[in-house]
Amino acid sequence: MITVVRRMDCAPAAVLDVLADGWSYAAWVVGTSRIRSVSPDWPAPGARIEHSVGLWPALLDDVTDVREWDPEHGIDLVARGWPAGEARVTIRVKPRTEGCLVRIDEDAVAGPGTLVPRPLRAAVLKARNTETLRRLAYIAERRTSSD
Repeated sequence: MITVVRRMDCAPAAVLDVLADGWSYAAWVVGTSRIRSVSPDWPAPGARIEHSVGLWPALLDDVTDVREWDPEHGIDLVARGWPAGEARVTIRVKPRTEGCLVRIDEDAVAGPGTLVPRPLRAAVLKARNTETLRRLAYIAERRTSSD
């Protein structure tokens, strides 16, 4: 797994609230351009987000499924983006004295993405998930400050 960690200036619950809002997924997940539908039971295990990846007009429709949801600690996902493949994504949230620490672990688990040499895959995923956590922080910290 390739890991990126970020300290956020908000309570863990603010981050978990964003993770529990499937319709916000495209706002913080880099590469997701739109949400087509969200299972009514999101983020329960087995729930699904139907999303599109890429830039218009070259959009690909695919899905992300919940493997596990812990409302106090985070979420485990399988994100699909074929033809690139599938990735396992785990996001964990831990309280800190001030704010929280959010960790995202991701790696390709199926498809052509698994054939990319690990150093190159790690460089791409670290850059992508650094921006993903930056976006997640903006949303979670804003939710905290506006409540």
